[in-house]
Amino acid sequence: MTTETATTVACERGTTGAATSNAAQPAWPWRALIVMPTLNEAAHLEAAVSDLLRGAAEPGAVRLVIVDGGSTDGTLALAERLAREHASVRLLHNPARIQSVAVNLAVRGFGHDFDVLIRCDAHALYPPAFCARLLETLAYRQADSVVVPLDSVGHGALQRAVARVSNSPVGTGGAAHRAGHTSGFVDHGHHAAFRMDTFRNCGGYDETFTHNEDAEFDCRQRALGGRVFLDSAIRVTYHPRASFGGLWRQYFCYGAGRSRTARRHPGSLRVRQIALPVHLGVSVIAFAGSPWCPALLLWPAAYLGLLTLVALSWAVRQGSLAALLTGPVALVMHSAWASGFLAGLIQRREGVWRPNMTVPLRLAEGLGEPA
Repeated sequence: MTTETATTVACERGTTGAATSNAAQPAWPWRALIVMPTLNEAAHLEAAVSDLLRGAAEPGAVRLVIVDGGSTDGTLALAERLAREHASVRLLHNPARIQSVAVNLAVRGFGHDFDVLIRCDAHALYPPAFCARLLETLAYRQADSVVVPLDSVGHGALQRAVARVSNSPVGTGGAAHRAGHTSGFVDHGHHAAFRMDTFRNCGGYDETFTHNEDAEFDCRQRALGGRVFLDSAIRVTYHPRASFGGLWRQYFCYGAGRSRTARRHPGSLRVRQIALPVHLGVSVIAFAGSPWCPALLLWPAAYLGLLTLVALSWAVRQGSLAALLTGPVALVMHSAWASGFLAGLIQRREGVWRPNMTVPLRLAEGLGEPA
């Protein structure tokens, strides 16, 4: 792909200009602030921190900030120990318990000293030299942010079924950042790295969003001239929900968040996202009207039959009866997302965002540290 000259967002100055990165520039002259929001991640935190700090080049080039939302499973004690053992690790408390707030909180407190923001989850596994590779892509592609594919991996039968669906078009509608293998400039992806100035000048995350704050941010970033590059070679492994209840709650919240983004940024809604709430609405009407017109049940029956065929196909290919769980998993994902989307439309009004509404994210005075 031809490297193009990117425009960087400069809302604070009211101008845009050419990106200042140099394609030949090595990654580590840039200093990176890694932000990891946590809430009850004791089982995963230490491995995630170790993965991220491994190969982090020279001391002072990286600061990893764990922002905890009030964990009760020992995560806080573990984070405190990691901060004592690693000079580059810090701990912040996030009373709001929301990831969007956590990232903004870390940027306000530490953003003075770093050129790049890297957002990470404790509930994930990272490839070797993850941070260095992000910085290299950010510079070489002259992008304002870099996003990466998310590969789901499960351990138990149900979690493996959730992973299979999450990695397939059945669960994602073919979203490029979910198990995709093509790099290029995109509208949205799994957030990984940002130029710090871009993130701040776009206003950071909207702290009223509990979910879908990443897609909402990308809409603002692109509207303000920023470019998002998906690097399919830098892949993050994610452990999905391992219970139907947890999966339903997660996807309900995803749908509710997307309904806000769709109304705030009307051009961002895709056909695959419209299809789910429309299908749910038609199915409800079909069940309600079936006493008078039984033929209406053909719609939900066709949908359930399709999911059954998909589950049988996976079971045959995998040689495992446990793969039949993919059918119920897909049903929960679709129904929960659509229910959340429709509930969001009813429960919260949302106005259309315009570029002149941008307020840059301000840094807190006196809280930065020498790198």
